[in-house]
Amino acid sequence: MTQNAILPTDQLREAVETEDALTFRQVPHNIEAEQALLGAVLVNNEALDRVAGFLQPGHFFDPLHGEIFEVAGKLIQAGKQATPITLKTFFENSEPIDSNLTVPKYLGRLAVSATTIINAHDYGRTIYDLYIRRQLIMIGEDVVNEAFDSPVDHPPAEQIQGAENRLYDLAESGKYGQGFMTFGTALTEAIDMANNAYMRDGHLSGTASGLSDLDNKMGGLQQSDLIILAGRPSMGKTALVTNIAYNVAKAFRTEAQPDGTEKAVDGGVVGFFSLEMSAEQLATRILSEQAEISSEQIRRGMINEEEFRKLVAVSQEMSRIPLHIDDTGGLTIAQLSARARKLKRQKGLGLLIVDYLQLLAGGSKGGQSNRVQEVTEITTGLKALAKELGVPIIALSQLSRQVEQREDKRPQLSDLRESGSIEQDADVVMFVYREEYYIERLKPDEGTAEFVSWQEKMASVAGRAEVILGKQRHGPVGTVQLSFEGRFTRFSNLAREYQTPTTYE
Repeated sequence: MTQNAILPTDQLREAVETEDALTFRQVPHNIEAEQALLGAVLVNNEALDRVAGFLQPGHFFDPLHGEIFEVAGKLIQAGKQATPITLKTFFENSEPIDSNLTVPKYLGRLAVSATTIINAHDYGRTIYDLYIRRQLIMIGEDVVNEAFDSPVDHPPAEQIQGAENRLYDLAESGKYGQGFMTFGTALTEAIDMANNAYMRDGHLSGTASGLSDLDNKMGGLQQSDLIILAGRPSMGKTALVTNIAYNVAKAFRTEAQPDGTEKAVDGGVVGFFSLEMSAEQLATRILSEQAEISSEQIRRGMINEEEFRKLVAVSQEMSRIPLHIDDTGGLTIAQLSARARKLKRQKGLGLLIVDYLQLLAGGSKGGQSNRVQEVTEITTGLKALAKELGVPIIALSQLSRQVEQREDKRPQLSDLRESGSIEQDADVVMFVYREEYYIERLKPDEGTAEFVSWQEKMASVAGRAEVILGKQRHGPVGTVQLSFEGRFTRFSNLAREYQTPTTYE
């Protein structure tokens, strides 16, 4: 006996009526809009140009309409006319729509009832939006079915990840770029960029990093740039990038636009992917930098009441800045991209940081067997993401050990691990170098002549760091001298007389 058989009569009737209502509820579609668009295309082939950038045959609800759209598109691309007569050949053997209407006759009716080419884009957008709604329904049904099935080899965490990926892919599916733009439009955008640089403090065309000498060399952090920040361990890569992240987030300021939207005029929302350190460790570092209390003291609780109050005051100020940290380990480039898109959609985004590149995983199954190919996939993906989101991406990178074998340990482009793709895809490659680190480890015995010479060398390099611009697509290469306070892992500006001459690529 079925479960329905034991229900009272009224409840059974209600259940059946509800089931019938759900069974016959149709998915969103608009046959009239599809017919109107196809008619407009068959009457005037130029209508196809208005929808070809976003509409595909699979977006039509009626399969026949999708087939007609596809055949018409192929004819037009081949330089031929798409009319009911030219399309008739392709549909003569098709199954009739009903006993009184064949497909060739239907093509003639579409053309006769066509409205106007002016509405083609609106019809196309309606068809596309309804397709997206149908896809959302399918994703929702799949999520429900998978949750009910609950397979052992597909735990809830993976189901959530799969649903998120499908939703993000659907959200991005209609973005095919804007196609060609006239040179005049490109010039207008270039002039707008120059005007923004003129109006902004420091006259920077990009986002200010908070380190004035570095900004002067780079013009700020440029939109859509992939910036590689590399160095050997203990050089201060993470410290430098956390300084920049905090400076950008702290300076974030928006202005209301005439259309009611808010536009960032300084600083930006920062997304920080910390693949190496936890969010708590990263927060401790930034807290140490801003409160000027060593992170070791903070971790061990070796602080007095006054320092604790300072920590509380600084943390309250820091909590208000738009700096978002994701410390998930083992992310793939696809997962990172999806999370970055989500952050921009929900909070906005002005700068993205990845610490560090070699801890990302590629999407291909054979990536582990060919690390160079995997890193190529990662750097290509990061550059594409920077262009898509329109924000600078700073990705940290390790250097090979061959640096340690040279007498002059200043890094070069050839020292980058898997350097081919990193050097090729990056718009800017910067190296962090602290000579103090190496000289400190050559300390001789006290009281010797060598010790006096060592002290003099240490005095000349103590508290200084170099950021070496090894590559910059749109500006000079050279070296920027910065101040480095090791206790607080903080970089800051150094007096301008220490700036070294620059050369261009």
